[in-house]
Amino acid sequence: MGFEGQPPSALEGVSASFVESLYRQYSANPASVDPEWQRHFAGLESVASGPSWQRKGWPDTATDDLTAALDPMQMTPEPKAPAAKKGGAVAAPSVEAIRQAADDAIRAMTLIRTYRVRGHLAAQLDPLGLAERPFPEELTPEYHGFTGDALNRSVYLGGVMGFEETTITALVAVLKHNYCEHVGVEYMHINDLEERRFIQERIEGRNAEIHFTDAGKKAILNKIIEAEQFESFLGRKYVGTKRFGLDGGEAMAPALESVIKYAGAGGVQEIVIGMAHRGRLNVLANVMQKPFQAIFHEFAGGSSNPDDVGGSGDVKYHLGTSTDRDFDGHPVHLSLTPNPSHLEAVNPVVLGKVRAAQALRGDVERDEVLPLLLHGDAAFAGQGIIAECLGFSGLDGYNTGGTVHFIINNQIGFTTSPQFARSSPYPSDVARMVQAPIFHVNGDDPEAVTFATKVATEFRQKFNRDVVIDMWCYRRFGHNEGDEPGFTQPLMYKVIKGKPKVSEVYAGRLIAEGVIDEAWVEGATNAYVDRLDKDFEAAPSYKPNKADWFEGRWEGLGRPADPETARRSADTGVPMDRIDAVTKVLTTVPEGFSIHPTLKRVVAARGETIAAGEGIDWATAEALAFGTLLQDGFGVRLSGQDSGRGTFSQRHAVWVDQKTGSKYIPLQDMDPRFKVFDSPLSEFGVLGFEYGYALTDPKTLVLWEAQFGDFANGAQVIIDQFIASGEIKWLRANGLVMLLPHGYEGQGPEHSSARLERYLQLCAEDNMQVCNITTPANYYHVLRRQMLRPFRKPLIIMTPKSLLRHKSAVSRIEEFSGDSHFMRIKSDTNPPADDKIERLVLCSGKVYYDLADARDAAGDKATSIVRIEQIYPFPLEALVVRLKRMKKLKTVVWAQEEPKNAGSWSFVRAYLECALKEAGVKTEPVYAGRAAAAATATGLAKRHAAEQKKLVAQALGHDIEG
Repeated sequence: MGFEGQPPSALEGVSASFVESLYRQYSANPASVDPEWQRHFAGLESVASGPSWQRKGWPDTATDDLTAALDPMQMTPEPKAPAAKKGGAVAAPSVEAIRQAADDAIRAMTLIRTYRVRGHLAAQLDPLGLAERPFPEELTPEYHGFTGDALNRSVYLGGVMGFEETTITALVAVLKHNYCEHVGVEYMHINDLEERRFIQERIEGRNAEIHFTDAGKKAILNKIIEAEQFESFLGRKYVGTKRFGLDGGEAMAPALESVIKYAGAGGVQEIVIGMAHRGRLNVLANVMQKPFQAIFHEFAGGSSNPDDVGGSGDVKYHLGTSTDRDFDGHPVHLSLTPNPSHLEAVNPVVLGKVRAAQALRGDVERDEVLPLLLHGDAAFAGQGIIAECLGFSGLDGYNTGGTVHFIINNQIGFTTSPQFARSSPYPSDVARMVQAPIFHVNGDDPEAVTFATKVATEFRQKFNRDVVIDMWCYRRFGHNEGDEPGFTQPLMYKVIKGKPKVSEVYAGRLIAEGVIDEAWVEGATNAYVDRLDKDFEAAPSYKPNKADWFEGRWEGLGRPADPETARRSADTGVPMDRIDAVTKVLTTVPEGFSIHPTLKRVVAARGETIAAGEGIDWATAEALAFGTLLQDGFGVRLSGQDSGRGTFSQRHAVWVDQKTGSKYIPLQDMDPRFKVFDSPLSEFGVLGFEYGYALTDPKTLVLWEAQFGDFANGAQVIIDQFIASGEIKWLRANGLVMLLPHGYEGQGPEHSSARLERYLQLCAEDNMQVCNITTPANYYHVLRRQMLRPFRKPLIIMTPKSLLRHKSAVSRIEEFSGDSHFMRIKSDTNPPADDKIERLVLCSGKVYYDLADARDAAGDKATSIVRIEQIYPFPLEALVVRLKRMKKLKTVVWAQEEPKNAGSWSFVRAYLECALKEAGVKTEPVYAGRAAAAATATGLAKRHAAEQKKLVAQALGHDIEG
């Protein structure tokens, strides 16, 4: 039994018989027992001698009603004559009486704990009254042995819940009031005692009331009226148009205001919001204060951005915005992140944005920037990304200091009832895994909703932990305004049809309390509707005056020029003295650090290759890129499941002391802006997080690395809906880099292909870059180019596996310095003269080395092999220039390791045809590679080798046996 919220009690975990024996010792010599037991025995004697109000001549509160039990003022009338004394003193209680008092106290403590753990199951949460929630037997006093006279017998509690002593009847009344009305709290699963006490202090005891001033009540009602009238107005003006209205869940509006108000008071300066569709327009209008004219303009088919900006735009209930609000002198910047129809997919994006904003502010305590996520009940229970994001909450590289989660509990999915949508009582149950407190609250009681949100926000600010508000409400018009919910939920919608609006329920309550009158309600309603009418009339003339995507932290960056102009390049070479400075950091072992013997050789080899000026491998080139970007003033953030060491033991960005286990990160020692994190085993969540980080901080090179390239399949929603299309839909640029190990080396269908074709299929309108690079120096330059150009685009890189240590896949030091730069097309390392070339083999990635080795071994002097290092944007003009020099060219081949229905062939074919036509080469490109296949690769080593040999010979036009 716990006495959470009180000092340790002498009655914890003991039996009445033990108390009896200890009391005999106390009776003989009070000083012989612990002082805490002395205090408790004094209390038990007091109870055993008769209730204190009887001894003092007070009335018995057991006979009073609930109001009396909750009102301490009614428990303190003038005392009457004292009880009779024997020999001038109050008679000492018997040992049996003490034993009974101890037994009552122990069972009362068990009853209290049961309410703390299970009381939420009896809370009155459903505004429709449809949820079947039988009163749990274990919450009855009879279950704990209190029957008959025992219900009105005084029980000693020693200060727990504010009671020194009380009756069980009065205690149960208070417990029901605390735990079983319109707020039900789950918090006893939390291990931390201080966190449990924090919640108890705010919800428990005789004086625990949800109380707002008259001004506060009016403010709450006013937000309810605004939320309702906004939806009603849209319903009248745009009949049959989807808006995913908030109807039935309007109490969310004052709840969000509560988050802003109390977060601001707690030191928050910025709140990043993520939410799906329901109520989004209402939040944009009434919380984010987006101009009504702009919203009405969008309903009429207009764009939220100026006509010359371009982009596809998106439906109005996917859009975001930002604004500044001020409550009680505390300014808070709000931003609502754009979100696709993929519901909870925005969650990790918001968390990444928050983490970046905290880093930029130097908010190491994570008190200044708050993530606020709004969810539907079915999505919170059903989407795995919820668990992934909750799992971030305690991780060093991903912690944001706690998220406030607000569940709009519709009590239904699209048409799916809860019993078919989850296997647990509440949609919020998944949050218990991170010990988040959960506040269940009835959405028909706006004060209770606002109170729960206030406590939740204060909890987050104090403990920097996730917290959940689960607001039970309903959808008045079904999934959307064109839906007919009666097809599938006739009983629910029969109740909803006759249900008064939230504003009517709450206004009636305030009128009964004398806070307002009907004239006040009518005035507030008319004033708001008048504003809507005026802005509706002005909407046809509304013109967006600017797009906001290159403001604030993005100032100085912009949109790129045409893909084929020189602006796509950058001066990425650096002087040798800068490379030497980074090399010193990378190759110096700190004094006293016990380095792994193999790593010691790797570190030494890196220094030797740079000193020799040749043989520089992939991992060394990457480290030089990171180090020189740090010198340029940029940050670097790399994350992935094995990024510290590298999946293939190649990177070694993190060194581990072999004696102590402590970690040393050389580049971080050089500059603390270098961050590398081994991520949780998540792709969807982590990639979304890094995308969000890059949205907020364009001055940090943000990289996500897949353990193997095909693992990115698990993050396809982020790739499709954000990385590939976020700029064109929402005017949000992003410089995220994806590192995807790719290459056919006989490792089977799961670890050969990063699905290059999927990224190429998504390429259009200059939305991102896709590269399959073959040299360390070119990798170095593409990473530096990513930050040194005056714009940002996502960069997808097919990174190598075997090439990490391939004897030919190395670079010379001069390729990193001077005027060297990224090469979109990489020349043949052993080329024939242009006037001798009859066959041109174009390829990308690892297969180049197989082709070159086979060509040279055959003594072929008429075939040139050229690498397309950047596949999109395709370097068409540069290829045309090369083709024009090859006057005897007869055959052009595209060679790839991937099957014909995968890889680059389907994407590059049209570009190749165009290039040949422009260059005047009268031939068509031909394909050389594996046949179309359902699986990406064979899992049989011999078959793989045979396929590889065949495609190389086919590309070169050689005899397969040659």
